[in-house]
Formats: sequence, C-alpha cells, structure tokens
Amino acid sequence: MAEHTSSSITIEAAAADVMGVIADFARYPDWTGEVKEAEVLKTDGQGRAEQVRLVMDAGAIKDDQTLAYTWTGQHEVSWTLVKSQMLRSLDGSYLLAPAGPGATEVTYRLTVDVKIPMLGMIKRKAEKVIIDRALAGLKKRVESGPK
Repeated sequence: MAEHTSSSITIEAAAADVMGVIADFARYPDWTGEVKEAEVLKTDGQGRAEQVRLVMDAGAIKDDQTLAYTWTGQHEVSWTLVKSQMLRSLDGSYLLAPAGPGATEVTYRLTVDVKIPMLGMIKRKAEKVIIDRALAGLKKRVESGPK
C-alpha cells in the first residue's frame, strides 16, 4: 500500500459549516490556489457530488482530472481518481472531529502517484504542500463566513 501524507488544522466553526464549504465544489476556485475550474458531473440521491471534474494548475503540474467522491455520514468525505492526464492514482479524504465549543479539527489525508518518475521524498513533500495550502484555504474560507 502506498504511503499517505496527512495534516490537521482546527477551524473555528461547526463541522456542518466546514463540510458545507468542502461540498461546495463550484466555489473551489475562490479559495483553493490550485483549482481553476470545478464541475460536478454526477450527484447522489442527497444532492452531494459523486463525480467532479477539476482543472488544476499547481505550477509544475497542470492537470484535468475527474474524481469520485464517497460521503460517510456528516463528518467524512473521501475521493479517488477516475481519470487524469498526469496522475496514476490519487486518494484523499477530509475527516472532521469536534475540537471544543464551536471548533472543528479537520484532517486531510492524501496519496498521489504521478505518471512521471518522482522520488518518494519529493512526492511526499509535494503532497504536504498541497494539503497545507488546502487546509489553510479551507480555514480562511470557513472563518470568513459566506460570501
């Protein structure tokens, strides 16, 4: 099994508010630096995204990818790669947990396998940068309130 990278952050908001931002794919270009376009291709019976196309621009890596999402209860979402130009595989998740009154701890796990050769150490560092940027963007977006 591939090694994953994970990181956590505490956000001063209820879990439902955090998950609301995570589930609002159309707004990803507003708060994630790497996502330039997001389009929900398929939804489940509850209206949650099951398949999403993302156009990414992370500097050296530009990609058009489709991800399949699985929602577990109200506090966890995971995704896996359906198709991509640059990646062999991509598995990730957000897990939300209470962190005191009005606060939520968000843990982001990510495993990426690129089609181009890359040292494991460099790949994990890239994963860490992606995770940390996403968590910082998520925190800023949630705590600044709806726009």
